[in-house]
Amino acid sequence: MAELAASEDDVSALRESMEEIRALEALIADMETRALLSGESDERDAIIQIQPGAGGTEAQDWAEMLMRMYTRWAETRGYSHRILDRLPGDEAGIKSVTIQVTGPNAYGYLKGETGVHRLVRISPFDANRRRHTSFAAVSVTPEVDDSIEINVDEKDLRIDTYRSSGKGGQHVNTTDSAVRITHIPTGVVVQCQNERSQHRNREVAMKILKSHLYQMVLDKRRQDEQNEHSAKKEIAWGSQIRSYVMQPYQMVKDHRTNLDVGNVDSVMDGYIDPFIRAYLVEEARR
Repeated sequence: MAELAASEDDVSALRESMEEIRALEALIADMETRALLSGESDERDAIIQIQPGAGGTEAQDWAEMLMRMYTRWAETRGYSHRILDRLPGDEAGIKSVTIQVTGPNAYGYLKGETGVHRLVRISPFDANRRRHTSFAAVSVTPEVDDSIEINVDEKDLRIDTYRSSGKGGQHVNTTDSAVRITHIPTGVVVQCQNERSQHRNREVAMKILKSHLYQMVLDKRRQDEQNEHSAKKEIAWGSQIRSYVMQPYQMVKDHRTNLDVGNVDSVMDGYIDPFIRAYLVEEARR
């Protein structure tokens, strides 16, 4: 079609053919990415947890920007997302958030996002307009359903209840409905405060806890198979997996695959598919 349009100098037909080519390229790229999803939990829904690093309001704002990036990515793919727990920042941003992303292969696509994300920009919270570097940790785990048995001994749990810090409403902020669960043997701490009852918050928190324990099983298995590769190393502070630079130049660079994208705004608006694909290709080579 493009050749015919060019030979007849048909600009509108040429434009239409180029749009078709771009759509086909996107379709093929998505099919190739899906072909790389071979992990035993890749087809599952994902649970994303985001926590800011040190830096107060600046880091908390960065954590909220990442939250928006992932929810926008989910929306563009037609996936649903739900905030399971969110703790707002003191002035702006968030102190922590837990997001459930539901859709085909959600965990498989997002598993490579686990790690430390670094932002460099002129801080909107600095009156002197100085450049700041902020960090936020992202953890992605597969959601565990009844088909996977994760045994949790009640004796290994410390369960605390506290008053929700949400926006309020009937029963919310008036009773100790929020639930925090600590798994003593591993030190994993999860919490939920967005549901309307303590019972429901505990149920959701237990689901998050089981997803973390299941992820630990997967990580242990991966370490046994590939001694040189450790997901825990990637989540350590100071070993960021990706840098988002807004000043003095604009670029998002993944330090594991060396892929960089110059349009930072599109990435922050959810365009992270190139990074997802590059990570999956790199993993397939290991």
